[in-house]
Amino acid sequence: MLLDLTKILDIAEAKRFAVPAFNVYNMETVMGIVQAAEEANSPVIMQTYSRLFASGTAFYVAPIVLAAAHAAKVPVCYHLDHGAGHTEIARALRCGCTGIMCDWSSLPLEQNIAETRRTVELCKHTGVSVEGELGYVGTTKDEITTEYTDVDEAVRFIRETGVAALAIQVGTAHGRYKKSPQVAVDRIAAILAEAEKAGVNVPLVLHGGSGIPDEQVRAAIDAGIRKVNFGTDICFAFLDRIFETSREVYAIDLFMKGAVQAVKEFALEKIHLLHAEDKA
Repeated sequence: MLLDLTKILDIAEAKRFAVPAFNVYNMETVMGIVQAAEEANSPVIMQTYSRLFASGTAFYVAPIVLAAAHAAKVPVCYHLDHGAGHTEIARALRCGCTGIMCDWSSLPLEQNIAETRRTVELCKHTGVSVEGELGYVGTTKDEITTEYTDVDEAVRFIRETGVAALAIQVGTAHGRYKKSPQVAVDRIAAILAEAEKAGVNVPLVLHGGSGIPDEQVRAAIDAGIRKVNFGTDICFAFLDRIFETSREVYAIDLFMKGAVQAVKEFALEKIHLLHAEDKA
């Protein structure tokens, strides 16, 4: 069943787990994620990266995601990941996304607030809620920062933008880590505590989930994280199985069976890690 971002995060908050958010790129990644979600009876978010909307690729991917979501026996949200501009956001809405993540985090605070608020106002007209980002979450090619999202700025950002979820910088990055990150669990708890005092509490999101040690992921969930993103490791799970598959198997539907299974196995592992099993 297709749900919007707020409703699926409400399930996570009520049952005290984190919804796994998996980036999908084609029919096979969608198949693997949905099969895993149904087998584990888990809510799930399928995300399409902003680049695919900019290039037009999402025009082909989105109908596959939506068909799978509508047919699924578990709650599914279709989410824009790291919307890089208003064009990509508009295309995502037109393609049927039920959640929008806008990323203006590289801008100064005032501009980030203004652009995020503008996105929230735009999406209100279609009934779609928005995830914002405060504290730039870069890539593993950069040095991992210890300049975490400021607690007071986070409270202000939530209050002034009206976001339904907030991605924060707590020591993670996108890509494969050269060395294990150290998630600032205390900062997660501090942001949630201050937001609750101010009456503006929203679910917090952990980006760069690929490669974070399991114990740190669990600690982040205990501290209040309600959505964890996985992108890079899905790509590796898919591609590693592709490269292992014999070229003697040339019928594409048969060739892709192993890749679908690899994505499913990866998703099941993360669903278990996030305590999302049997939470649908």
